[in-house]
Amino acid sequence: METVYLAGGCLWGVQAFIKTLPGVTSTEAGRANGTNDGLDGEYDGYAECVKTEFDPSVTSIDALMGHLFEIIDPYSVDQQGEDVGRKYRTGVYSEDPKHLKEAEAFIRRRKDYDKIAVEVLPLTNYVRSAEEHQDRLDRCPDDYCHIPKAILTKYQ
Repeated sequence: METVYLAGGCLWGVQAFIKTLPGVTSTEAGRANGTNDGLDGEYDGYAECVKTEFDPSVTSIDALMGHLFEIIDPYSVDQQGEDVGRKYRTGVYSEDPKHLKEAEAFIRRRKDYDKIAVEVLPLTNYVRSAEEHQDRLDRCPDDYCHIPKAILTKYQ
């Protein structure tokens, strides 16, 4: 199994969608690339993200990027849907340089690649979100989500 961290705005919908994808073996709601070590206080530079474990014999970073682009506005800076702020930025983070190269290649293949606001960066740190955020839309399906319900269930 391999692990990548995907940020696409509010993590509730991102996790609900990502966990349905072929080849994804587990997901966890969290925060990536912030400046503190815990969940206390503000987000301190963190991006809401979903820790995504996947089987590389079934899916790839390229495929995961394609799915991420189904649920985000890749041109939006620090906003997805009604969620606004630095913590809602889009990004791909990994400790594996190969993943970052594949994500960058996916973006460069798009004719408008120079307008895309999706970060592709090494993972500097990660903090698991509180239990109340794990699989949130499973427990509270009517909570706000910037991703249309039809897309959330597209791969179920």
